[in-house]
Amino acid sequence: MFTERTSVGLDVHALSVRACGLDTITGQLIEETLTPSHDHIRDWLRRLPGPVATAYEAGPTGFGLSRSLNAAGIRCEVLAPSKLIKPAGDRVKTDKRDARHLARLLHLDEYTPVTVPTVGQETARDLVRAREQCRGDLMRARHRVSKLLLRYGIVYSGGTAWTGVHTRWLQSSLLRDQLERASGAPTVLAYHAGLDAVLDTTARRDRLDQAITAMAADSEFTATVRRLGCLRGVSDLTGLALAVEIGDWHRFTGRSIGSYVGLVPSEESSGQSRSQGSITKAGNKHVRRLLVEAAWHHRDPYRPGAALRRRWDRATPGAKNRGDQANRRLHQRWSHYEARHKKRVVANTAIARELAGFCWSLAVMLD
Repeated sequence: MFTERTSVGLDVHALSVRACGLDTITGQLIEETLTPSHDHIRDWLRRLPGPVATAYEAGPTGFGLSRSLNAAGIRCEVLAPSKLIKPAGDRVKTDKRDARHLARLLHLDEYTPVTVPTVGQETARDLVRAREQCRGDLMRARHRVSKLLLRYGIVYSGGTAWTGVHTRWLQSSLLRDQLERASGAPTVLAYHAGLDAVLDTTARRDRLDQAITAMAADSEFTATVRRLGCLRGVSDLTGLALAVEIGDWHRFTGRSIGSYVGLVPSEESSGQSRSQGSITKAGNKHVRRLLVEAAWHHRDPYRPGAALRRRWDRATPGAKNRGDQANRRLHQRWSHYEARHKKRVVANTAIARELAGFCWSLAVMLD
C-alpha cells in the first residue's frame, strides 16, 4: 500500500533521466530532466515533499540506481515492463508521459515489481549468461562450417561430429585440398575463418566452464548447487545457473515456480468453455531451456551412475534421499507418458514442469 507523500516515476536512459514527481496531497506534478548520476537523482528527490517513493522500469541500465536509492533510505521499486498497465488507445509515447505514467502507477500500487538481485548474484549471472551466449555462438559457428562443406558435397562420416577426431579431420590438409579443388582459394579462406571461429569459441567456452565450476565449488551458491545436483541432468553448470537466475527460491512454491518459468499451458476461457494451448514461455528462457534439457535425462531407466553418485557424496543425506525420490518419480512419469503414446516433446515439457518443483523443494531445504 502506498504510504509516502510523493510518488516519483523515472524514465531512465543511458544519458538522461526524465523524472516526474506527483504530490499526492496537492496533486502537483514536479518534472525535471536529470543526469544519470545517482547523486544528482538522490539530491533532487530529497528536495521533494517527503517522504518519497520512486520507481523505474527494469532495463539495460541495471539495478545500481535502485540499490543506491534504497541505501539512502528512499524506497525505489524496479517494475516489470511487460506487466505495466497501458491504455489500449494510447499511441503517443514520450519520456515525459512515461515518467508521469510510472508515478501514477506507483501511487495506485498498480505495478508488478521485479526482485533486485544482490551484487554477488548479479555478477554470477553475468558469468552464466556469458556461458549461455557462448553456447549459442558456438552452435552458429559450427553450423556455418558444416553447411559450407555440405554445399560442396563434403560430409564427415567418421563418427560423431565435433569430437577430437572430427576436429583433426577439419584441420587436415587433405580436406583443405579437397575443398580447394571443389571451389577455389576464396572458399578455402572463408572455411578457415569459420573454423578459427569454432576453435576460438570452444576455447572461450572451456574457460567459462572452468570459472563456473570453481564458483559452484566455493561461493554463496555452493550449498544450493550441491542440493540441486542430486537430480539427474543437473550438473554443476546447470545447478549454478538455476541458483543465480532464480535467486530467492522462497518467493515461490512447488506449484507456482512452473508458471514463473513459463512451463504451464496457456489458457483462454470464457463462461463454461475452457481452452488450453501451448506453454506460456513466460519468464526466464534460460532457466526454461535448462529444465527442458535436464528433463530428457529422466527418460532412460534410472540407474545412478558414477557422476550422479559423486554429486550425492557432496550433498547432505536429506538432499540425497529427496533427489533419489525425485529421480524415481520423474522416470515413472516418463514411462507413464510413453505408455499413453504422448508426443515426446509434450511429455518432456510436463516432466520439466515437475522437475522445476523438485528443484524448488531441494533449493529451500535446510542443510
